[in-house]
Amino acid sequence: MDTESTYSGYSYYSGRSRGSHRHGERSRDRHKSRSKDSRSEKSVTINAPPAEPLLGDSTVRGEETQDDNWGETTTAVTGTSEHSLSQEDIVRITKDLEDSVGLDCRRYFTLALAVVLGLLVFLTPLAFLVLPHLLWPEKLQSCGTACEGLFISVAFKLLILLLAVWALFFRPPRAGLPRVFVFRALLAVLVLLFVVSYWLFYGVRILDSQDENYQGIVQYAVSLVDALLFIHYLAIVLLELRQLQPCFSMCVTRSTDGETRHYNLGQLSIQRAALALLENYYRDFPVHNPALLTASKSRAAKHLAGLKVYNVDGEFPAAPAEGPGNNAAAGLAHSQSRAMIAAAARRRDASHNELYYEEAEHERRVRKRKARLVVAVEEAFTHIKRMQEEEQKKSPGDVMDPREAAQAIFPSMARALQKYLRTTKQQHCHSMESIQQHLAFCITNNMTPKAFLESYLTPGPTLQYSRERWLARQWMLISEASVTSGLRDGAVFLLKCIDFSLVVTAKKIPYIQMSEEYIDPKSHKFVLRLQSETSV
Repeated sequence: MDTESTYSGYSYYSGRSRGSHRHGERSRDRHKSRSKDSRSEKSVTINAPPAEPLLGDSTVRGEETQDDNWGETTTAVTGTSEHSLSQEDIVRITKDLEDSVGLDCRRYFTLALAVVLGLLVFLTPLAFLVLPHLLWPEKLQSCGTACEGLFISVAFKLLILLLAVWALFFRPPRAGLPRVFVFRALLAVLVLLFVVSYWLFYGVRILDSQDENYQGIVQYAVSLVDALLFIHYLAIVLLELRQLQPCFSMCVTRSTDGETRHYNLGQLSIQRAALALLENYYRDFPVHNPALLTASKSRAAKHLAGLKVYNVDGEFPAAPAEGPGNNAAAGLAHSQSRAMIAAAARRRDASHNELYYEEAEHERRVRKRKARLVVAVEEAFTHIKRMQEEEQKKSPGDVMDPREAAQAIFPSMARALQKYLRTTKQQHCHSMESIQQHLAFCITNNMTPKAFLESYLTPGPTLQYSRERWLARQWMLISEASVTSGLRDGAVFLLKCIDFSLVVTAKKIPYIQMSEEYIDPKSHKFVLRLQSETSV
């Protein structure tokens, strides 16, 4: 650009950091003086690493404003960003940390119980085979060919059971649920009772009597392994196959902007259905942008502002608590409130024109910024070229890696990208570091300028953005029914997070009755109808 200048980002931000340090000292002094009067006004200023937004969002910077021309004058950013948190935010963060510690303890405790139960299941058949050789080896009968064949059967069945249990149960947890999974708990109790009953029978009929028929003992162990395999098949049916057939249509609506999606789910509990819907939410819903919601609120506040009611007759004289003057003053106040409501209603009736022209102007500005951005990015991409191996040997000094190439061409498009993101209110979704990483990724994979711009022109799902916007997001499940109960027709529950909530409504998929009607292929006969005025 013609007005582009380059200077040290370190010196620029170091000066700002010194100013911000002095500003932080003054804010801490004011905080100390205010804390003596009231505890509800406490605030803490935290200096965090440089995870700052791209465009200097005022909600993050607080009172300090960023240079509007950073896209023209800045090529590198270092330093710190300031985040002001209130006392309520600190309490909420502390509570979230405590909840996360509790969830981790519960998760590890559940994993420890599963490991103990698994060891009990797999060591029990082996113990059935080894204990007779340790306790009464001289009384055992010799094991024939059939008995030795059963050893091979037990070994392979245990190997298959081990792999099946590992594939079904020992998978990375997708989320932490508020209650236990009912079917999994029932299967664990069933397995425990099953193994305990086998041990009781083994202790009474084999250990006490010191049975000499070793082949019968081996068959007893084989029957245990077979029963465990059948229980595993039951677990597959209950945990995986039962929920495959769609039974309910789930309507998910975001409370802030009304974004709605519909999903089909099978026979699931409320908490399992909520987990499935959240996974689909991160994939299908566009990212939540609270900046787009402030325009309507400010417009509504603007209609009520500036309304004043004047008393042209002057004030009423002072009167006792009960008197004609007091009654007249009350009547005047009532008439003033009615006049203000009527004036606001008249202004609201004419506000649709204002809304229409505001939206038209906004769309015009977006199209203008988009056209400038597209041209700037296309021109920037023309300045780089992928070099072949022969060309790299000829001029090794001019070769740049994708990161350096991205940093070289980014200043030429920074101003246009800055204005477009501000116009579309996406500045808080993209940091400068993330844009440069995406640009380096596009350069590495020979992607076109259109492919680079698609992430900014079209709002994508939440997973497309940085991990800070979705990683470890805690949700609260609010339901009148028990979260372990199954879905029912008309069930409603909420998935609430800090910024918004998802309202979920379940509708049962109706029973569909289909009938058949046979049409004879020979019945397709036609005649040509001619009229006198036709050209045929």
